[in-house]
Amino acid sequence: MTSAPASPSEPAPDLPDDVETPRELLVLRDGLPELTDTPEALARVCELLAAGTGPVAIDAERASGYRYSNRAYLVQLRRTGSGTALVDPIAFDSLAPLQEVLAGTEWILHAATQDLPCLAEVGLRPTALFDTELAGRLLGYPRVGLATLVEEKLGFRLRKEHSAADWSTRPLPASWLEYAALDVEVLVELREVLAAELVAAGKDGWAAEEFAALCDFAPAPRAEAWRRVSGMHRIRGRRSLGAVKALWEARDEIAATRDVSPSRIVPDSALVAAATALPEDRAALMETKGFHGRGASRYASRFVAAITEVLALPEDDLPARAPRGDGPPAPRAWAEKDPVAAERLRLAREAMTALSEEHGMPVENLLTPDTLRRALWNPPRTREPAALHDAVVTQLTTQGARAWQAALTAPLVVEAVLAADAAAAAAAAERAAATAEGGDPEATEATEA
Repeated sequence: MTSAPASPSEPAPDLPDDVETPRELLVLRDGLPELTDTPEALARVCELLAAGTGPVAIDAERASGYRYSNRAYLVQLRRTGSGTALVDPIAFDSLAPLQEVLAGTEWILHAATQDLPCLAEVGLRPTALFDTELAGRLLGYPRVGLATLVEEKLGFRLRKEHSAADWSTRPLPASWLEYAALDVEVLVELREVLAAELVAAGKDGWAAEEFAALCDFAPAPRAEAWRRVSGMHRIRGRRSLGAVKALWEARDEIAATRDVSPSRIVPDSALVAAATALPEDRAALMETKGFHGRGASRYASRFVAAITEVLALPEDDLPARAPRGDGPPAPRAWAEKDPVAAERLRLAREAMTALSEEHGMPVENLLTPDTLRRALWNPPRTREPAALHDAVVTQLTTQGARAWQAALTAPLVVEAVLAADAAAAAAAAERAAATAEGGDPEATEATEA
């Protein structure tokens, strides 16, 4: 099933042979549905979805950049035989009837990790899903945005004019609703195409593991989120670092209370400028770059108080430059801290790059860089190949790797561990032999050079 193309108002002009014919603009084949914002309308939508067949395409619109929360302000659904529904979750205390009718049905989402948290917040949780973006990554496509995949796989262009809209706006304009409905218009067809390609590539089993894991996805809590302030590299000194932390926390509290995006109070650049200048009164703060507008003026006293508190802190109570972490050190420090581990990492990275090229997918989809580094920094003690392989598989899966990822990458980790150990042993034996002969191998090499 394909979507009806937009009807051109005049014939397309002839184009040179080396210019690709423009794609048809995707339009709604069934027209724009009414917004579902009453219990009666929701009951009707549930009846239609229950009467449909196959998986359900789902999308959600948030107000990123406008609101503090990540809540869904519109939920779009489409199913074969059911048509499209646009549900306003703000109008309901519960979407339990919708969750009930979707139970046991595969959901089709694009970039599922973006929408699953806000859908869960309104009580919608999948039991099975298919992520078209992740499918594109597993298939090795360099660009996996929805518009790109729809154009390349189905031959239609998607509109983009409302991608950054404030979806908390009420009433929602008809043009916005049409844009939102188009996001699920051909998701079912896109899923069919990509699923067939996964089977042909022998990657359908890998995809099934990935999709099953996504059903339980929840975003990891951000430790010390203030350290992600843009422009932190310009901060010098622990006192200024503490000021960034205090200003960020004050802004975050204000934004959460008002449910507005923190950047709409004051931008990150203003926090960095104030942490560098450390103004001690309102007048000085308001002269700091970025502190202008109603948000900065209204809460100036809060920001000044935050800076004043930091100025009074003992040095030992100020935050450290390096964030706390339980993982291995930065790769650039490995050679100094553990040369053998650094060699393991070098060998494994080369092997992972080759494996990525062999299977036509990004390295990070084979195994996350953090999981790889943890396995190489602190590998299992055993060096018996079979036992080491089994221990590495356990280590990788414990850290979150899928079974298919562990099966593909564990042999590379084992080989890197054994090869690095062998190289270190050979170098040690060479040095010992040179010492036994009464020479200093480093001095001998320098003389020969």
